[in-house]
Amino acid sequence: MELKRTSKALSDLVRLYESLASVDIKAAAQTVQALSAAPQGLLAYPRIGEKLEEFEPREVRRILAGRYEMRYEIQASIIYVLRLWHTR
Repeated sequence: MELKRTSKALSDLVRLYESLASVDIKAAAQTVQALSAAPQGLLAYPRIGEKLEEFEPREVRRILAGRYEMRYEIQASIIYVLRLWHTR
């Protein structure tokens, strides 16, 4: 399996960093590092996330990484991280 991030997922990381950095730059960096590392576990267990039926026939799933939701799609041997955001 291969892991790729969409431009929207990368934009989400930038947006989250900028939002958090205005309050605590160290916490912002730690959060972005954790969210960047979170999808690595999907390489071993790609279907661990909850399947989102509303995206059928695409195989879109979601996982929680701390207080953040990450949506991803499995296409053949590629996992695409689609979006991420805070769950509050």
